[in-house]
Amino acid sequence: MSNFSDLPLQAVAKAQELVGKTAGKYLERGSAELHYARKMFEAGAFKLEPPQDLAAFVSDMRRWGEIGMIPAINARRCPNRVAVVDDDGELTFRELNDASNAVANALLAKGVRGGDGVAILARNHRWFLVSVFAAARVGARIIMLNSEFSGPQIKEVSEREGAKLVIYDDEYAAAVGHADPELGKLRALGVNPDSDESSGSNDETLAQLVARTDGRPAPKATKHASIIILTSGTTGTPKGANRSAPPSLAPIGGVLSSVPFKGGEVTSLPAPMFHALGFLHATIAMMLGSTLVLRRRFKPAVALADIEKNKATAMVVVPVMLSRLLDELEKTSPKPDLSSLRIVFVSGSQLGAELATRALKDLGPVIYNLYGSTEVSFASIAGPQHLSINPATVGPVVNGMKVKILDDNGNELPQGEIGRIFVGSFFPFEGYTGGGGKQIIDGLMSSGDVGYFDDNDLLYVSGRDDEMIVSGGENVFPAEIEDFVSGHPDVIEATALGVEDKDWGARLRCFVVKVEGSEIDEDAIKAYVKDNLARYKVPREVIFLEELPRNPTGKILKRQLREMDSD
Repeated sequence: MSNFSDLPLQAVAKAQELVGKTAGKYLERGSAELHYARKMFEAGAFKLEPPQDLAAFVSDMRRWGEIGMIPAINARRCPNRVAVVDDDGELTFRELNDASNAVANALLAKGVRGGDGVAILARNHRWFLVSVFAAARVGARIIMLNSEFSGPQIKEVSEREGAKLVIYDDEYAAAVGHADPELGKLRALGVNPDSDESSGSNDETLAQLVARTDGRPAPKATKHASIIILTSGTTGTPKGANRSAPPSLAPIGGVLSSVPFKGGEVTSLPAPMFHALGFLHATIAMMLGSTLVLRRRFKPAVALADIEKNKATAMVVVPVMLSRLLDELEKTSPKPDLSSLRIVFVSGSQLGAELATRALKDLGPVIYNLYGSTEVSFASIAGPQHLSINPATVGPVVNGMKVKILDDNGNELPQGEIGRIFVGSFFPFEGYTGGGGKQIIDGLMSSGDVGYFDDNDLLYVSGRDDEMIVSGGENVFPAEIEDFVSGHPDVIEATALGVEDKDWGARLRCFVVKVEGSEIDEDAIKAYVKDNLARYKVPREVIFLEELPRNPTGKILKRQLREMDSD
């Protein structure tokens, strides 16, 4: 039998290297988790609890998992504090917890078990939260359906994702009628406030379930819940992105390490909760014991009034919402009192330098811009101090995350060079539910974007890696032209894409929404770009539209614009 010294020196060196790398990873991971824990403690998510409350916290986590246990935390800490303000009034943390238990018990009675799919199709209101927490307490796979889905899409996605039960708002009754889930349907919101006509649905409402169901704590789930959030589908059919509750504090701690959220405050959440951005911030607010202000529909005037009335300290929006808020603020007199607002958190699509600059000017140093995606979660967050350096940046990398700029061969590029953005985290994307995933290199996942780091280690996104066009031998990223044209005083917003060109290989087509009453024309847009950017970046065509097609999270639906081109 050989002893250790007889092993080849190369094998010994390799083993030492492997041990060193493994130890380094654990050390890095441990350091990041401690950082997240400290930030969550400072924000108020973690507190010095009485022994009995700490024991209950651990028991609830074992019973229902990380998502299902959330309402119970503040039902103990601050039972009478308002958890939700919505179109129907106020709901306390105790009432939220009791309703979640009652609906969980009702789901169990209907046959829902751990691992079963429960689809939710609802707008922003209390019953969305109750649905999520109740489904989590039975260990379901929670499938977030897009509120803009048609009937056939609801049927297709529900079947593909294995939904055994669908919870929906009454306004979607006709569309949901296409689906026939095994365990039936329930209505989240039992009426459609936008219509005087009844949907005719006989499906029981969650309010009715709560009124007749035992509200005692639901039994231990046989499986911890997972969340299926659908991709935006801006270029094709939405895919289901599978995420289990991660063994990491990163999803919440990462945000709190870059943004000064505090417990017991008030967050206005216009961003839809079925999307990753809205769901993340609903979770953060509930963990912090903060009040969520929710409205079924986003109305800029109402959103501004909500800040003043509720003394909101934070607001979470997608860029198009922010733009409309600023438009409303500009024409409102007298101006609402927004002095309580410390944070305007923006994500979901490109913020852009022009809108960032305008927001900082009109609202003050309160803008925080997150860069990420459904698949990679988040990578960087730009705060006011970073946007003041350059409003086009998406900020420094969040503590604990890894971001590298790679070339087409997987080699890391130096600062300033544009390449593909790859992201690594402690809570990796588990792949699409229908199979497949994003490219992974050395444990880092492709974001689908291209960009670069500057000398201040700030990240910039140049555009989608599949949107770059080669026109006359030059690389052109539509995002740069979009952002620049949007900054013209006679333009409300603009987008661009590449179309085939037999002479140049590809050419830029720009779609523009101009200010009402403006006489700006195609030649003026082209001249504006030509006078400020390289000649090859001038769009060959400019098409004026009344509005750009968007999904509910504000992303521009470029596939519709391409279809318009094919027509």
